[in-house]
Amino acid sequence: MLKEEGSRIAGNLAKVKEEIRLAVAEADRKPEEVKLIAISKNVPVDDIKSAIAAGQVDFGENRVQELTTKIEALSEYKNPNWHLVGTLQRNKVKFIVGKVAMIHSVDSIRLIKQIDRISRQNDCISDILLQVNISGEESKSGFEPEELDEAIRVSLEEYPAVRIRGLMTMAPWHEDPDDALPVFAEAKRLLDSYKEKFSLEDFDQLSMGMSHDYKQAIACGSTMVRIGTAIFGERDYT
Repeated sequence: MLKEEGSRIAGNLAKVKEEIRLAVAEADRKPEEVKLIAISKNVPVDDIKSAIAAGQVDFGENRVQELTTKIEALSEYKNPNWHLVGTLQRNKVKFIVGKVAMIHSVDSIRLIKQIDRISRQNDCISDILLQVNISGEESKSGFEPEELDEAIRVSLEEYPAVRIRGLMTMAPWHEDPDDALPVFAEAKRLLDSYKEKFSLEDFDQLSMGMSHDYKQAIACGSTMVRIGTAIFGERDYT
């Protein structure tokens, strides 16, 4: 059964990577410009091992407790790069700083301050993305677009142990994934605008696009697509 499941995941992963390659080519971009983050929320450790065996390197988790448990369970592996993509509470920052490649979901200056404080204690620099709520949905976290200017400025002036690498966003669910294009295009515009305004060479990462709409995200400039269902299948979120 484990071997069969591993083959299924490897096949799904190969299919997703090929579709990403085609989407990148269609957008006239380079393959190395887009990174696949395999979202492993509620995925058993054995399934993650299967993905690692199939060559996957970057994994994303939504919850701190599940993330730290999996980091420990997979400590024998050198390859996994872990990304925290879900809401992060300030009192849980201490559990992930120094253990993740990037925090995608930073949604307040208070959280930036806490990440900076814990990073200094651990003598490290934390790479983060600012989550921006472009669609204005009340159900989504994130900075309002007009709040990004202050967040970036304050971070540069006051929080040297935090390195803002770019933006993260989510488009509203639509039956037609092309309806996500305006949100993705605006995220790219914001990224380019603040990169130029603050002269930030490494402000170049755009985390957007999921199993349903990652092709549209790539067309608009996404550098990291967060895909779970298309790789691991449907999961139980109850």
